Amino acid sequence: MDSLAATSLPDLWDRVFGTQPDPDLWVVIATLVAALAVIVPHGLWRLSRNAITIAHEGGHGLVALLTGRQLNGIRLHSDTSGLTVSRGKPHGLGMILTAAAGYTAPPLLGLGGAALLAAGHITLLLWLATALLVAMLVMIRNAYGALTVVVTGGTFLLVSWLAGPQVQAAFAYAVVWFLLVGGVRPAFELQAKRSRGGAGDSDADQLSRLTHVPAGLWFFLFHAVSLCALIGGGRWLLDV
Repeated sequence: MDSLAATSLPDLWDRVFGTQPDPDLWVVIATLVAALAVIVPHGLWRLSRNAITIAHEGGHGLVALLTGRQLNGIRLHSDTSGLTVSRGKPHGLGMILTAAAGYTAPPLLGLGGAALLAAGHITLLLWLATALLVAMLVMIRNAYGALTVVVTGGTFLLVSWLAGPQVQAAFAYAVVWFLLVGGVRPAFELQAKRSRGGAGDSDADQLSRLTHVPAGLWFFLFHAVSLCALIGGGRWLLDV
């Protein structure tokens, strides 16, 4: 395959913003199975959940910026936890939206990715994901977080730059399935941990203090968003 460096600007524009053919149905189903294979087993989930944490903390950071807060930094930890620090009013709509963005970000990113894939924009999806990861890297404040984002972003870059259309399609569908299916599990895990007396300062608890709405209703929102995104995104990916 020719290097992008040797590609003219119009050709590059067409390659990124043009449409690519949909993969065969068996590829779509195979990528779903692959996503389930790294989400369902607990051992593999402990590793693959790092990607969900990137999306989770990235969601906090992006919404903080969009609501006018000052983003101080993001930290990702080897136990798949993370921390996003922003500065601004400790209450109000901006703080509420920022706190609510974490658990809703992975499934909503998956839903957006499914919309792009349904429209045939496979390469655009890969390039957008790479750009978001590069932007996030600037705000990472610890070595493990930087390594995780660099490895993830490098993978997207290599696939979008060097891989052929079939490999790009399979990779893009696997990533979107992972966000859609993997975005469902964290809220259930957090709810189970709280029932055992842990995670007393979770996003749901912070939202409860900010809004005086019970944490259980915020969990309902997290579940509703993730499950609706999975259903809607799955229908797009499967062309139902």
